[in-house]
Amino acid sequence: MSLLLVFEAAARHENYARAAEELSLSQSAISRQIQTLEDQLGVALFRREGRSVRLTEVGRRYFVELSGALGRIRGATLQAMSYHAGAGTLRLATLPTFGSKWLLPHLHEFYAANPGVNVHIHSRIGTVDFRGEDIDAAITVGIGDWPGLTAHRLHNEFLIAIASPDANRESGAPFTPDWAAKQTLLGVTSNQHAWADWFSHCALDHRRMRIGPSFELTSHLIQAVRAGMGIGLVPKVLVEDELQRAELVSIGTAMTSQRSYYFVYPTGNESLPSLIAFRDWLLQASQST
Repeated sequence: MSLLLVFEAAARHENYARAAEELSLSQSAISRQIQTLEDQLGVALFRREGRSVRLTEVGRRYFVELSGALGRIRGATLQAMSYHAGAGTLRLATLPTFGSKWLLPHLHEFYAANPGVNVHIHSRIGTVDFRGEDIDAAITVGIGDWPGLTAHRLHNEFLIAIASPDANRESGAPFTPDWAAKQTLLGVTSNQHAWADWFSHCALDHRRMRIGPSFELTSHLIQAVRAGMGIGLVPKVLVEDELQRAELVSIGTAMTSQRSYYFVYPTGNESLPSLIAFRDWLLQASQST
């Protein structure tokens, strides 16, 4: 491990002197340990150029992989050190639009009740690879099929059709489902069947559907609707502010989706104090909003 720490510092600076200063070692000690590591690996990690050094290609790749591994070790160590104090960090993946529209506006309530916990938020779309990513837990949406994970259902997903207030300026027609059936239908790539479900919900003929562009992010879909590209079908919780400010208008009634929001995590993480604190707060907050 000491050899790896020396290499990481030397590679980050590409300078033995700076690495020596950072690690409180002599420059000759840095050089000797790098040489020992190169001998063990059987490859040259640095290229000597006069008094300076530069990473070789294999050295640069080794540095990239090693930096991530050392970061995870440091994170795990901090989690262990903070265990008895009930503090620590939580690395949370969340849907981007849900994170910005619901989680962040409420997160100050969590910090007020849990001042010793830091939540690091990562935006993710779709399934989170807990084995390959440095993530402790995730807020996601689905039908409840989470093999190998502990899952807590937060609440239903209610979908609402939305349009720009100016979308009917030329025709003057009211914002009804029948009017919507004549418009370009914008969607999100993760829920391709939503419009078909909505047409059934409103007793509309599916043959009238005019499917338009789809978007990976719900926030982009909302922006496209506001720009007049068509109408969208989105979770109601994500557009409540825009509807109240009359920046968007709703069409028909909200529809209960087949999907729900879930808080999921590997079972092995269930004893993390930071996760326990966040889970308890999230379950309570999601039921009260």
